[in-house]
Amino acid sequence: MSQRRALITGVTGQDGSYLAELLLDKGYEVHGVVRRASTFNRGRVEHLRAAEDEGGAFRLHYGDLSDASSLQRVLRAVEPDEVYNLGAQSHVRVSFDLPEYTVDATGLGTLRLLEAIRNLGMRPRFYQASSSEQYGKVVEAPQSERTPFHPRSPYACAKVFAHHATVNYRESYGLPASCGILFNHESPRRGENFVTRKITLGLARTKVGLQRTLALGNLDARRDWGFAGDYVEAMWLMLQQREPRDYVLATGESHTVREFVEHAAHACGMKLEWRGAGADETGWWEGRRVVALDPRYLRPAEVDTLLGDATHAREELGWRPRVRFRELVDEMVREDLAAAQRDEHARRGGYPVHEPRHE
Repeated sequence: MSQRRALITGVTGQDGSYLAELLLDKGYEVHGVVRRASTFNRGRVEHLRAAEDEGGAFRLHYGDLSDASSLQRVLRAVEPDEVYNLGAQSHVRVSFDLPEYTVDATGLGTLRLLEAIRNLGMRPRFYQASSSEQYGKVVEAPQSERTPFHPRSPYACAKVFAHHATVNYRESYGLPASCGILFNHESPRRGENFVTRKITLGLARTKVGLQRTLALGNLDARRDWGFAGDYVEAMWLMLQQREPRDYVLATGESHTVREFVEHAAHACGMKLEWRGAGADETGWWEGRRVVALDPRYLRPAEVDTLLGDATHAREELGWRPRVRFRELVDEMVREDLAAAQRDEHARRGGYPVHEPRHE
């Protein structure tokens, strides 16, 4: 049997890096699409690029979901057996500030990729990264494959379009395409602008004295949080099925942002006290205010509660998440605390220190 080839958009992101590792372990030849930029943002796959330099099984190609001709060029060069579309502008709060760009990259980008596949006469198995944000203003809990979508952000609207476009190409052209409706999935590789990583990194830096205050928005938002490394395994399992279909991936547990902060603080060895006596005091304190509330981080339209029902994935794919909420938070804190301690050591030695930035 010849070596299978997979193409991943968004390969330099959290999910893309874990998926590339998984596929390489399974003997795939893995190709990733990366955008041309003035600075490299490939830290998550840098350990895989050594294989690329040696002509190995991991290779990167310049392309962009906003550029149809580049997608056709990459597809023609790779001739993939499987395509995983993970690329997107995926920050929900930022999508309110950049709605047109978000819809172009996240929604129309998926359509361009699907149409490029059709125009080239290819029939790879296709995975579309759908999102629990599509449910938005939910009408039932937990949410399953049958729950109607009610998106509450430009990002979610774009994802709904991409989801239905993928289903349409499956039904209209027979493309073996599946959508994974993934609930929140995190890891130490999560981007620094996403709330979970912002919390673990911010508390770790506060603990060692590199940061004074962590600013957050809605503490009562409730999410179903799992480990990204578990979820990419389900992506692969979807494309190994005889018949393509759509699956919810979730843990079936939900926790608030407030709970995430409290457990992360405990994992950092911090004893925080909550005060809610006014704008100048509201937040968590440990001698001084460590965590403050900032309205800049509130969404114009909030998604209050997301909780997934992954029954079909469990029964048909044999998939179950292995990492539980507390284990996930502990691991993220452990990694960020070690990084913060290295940065503090570098700062005391007079070396430049990485400063995270948040939209």
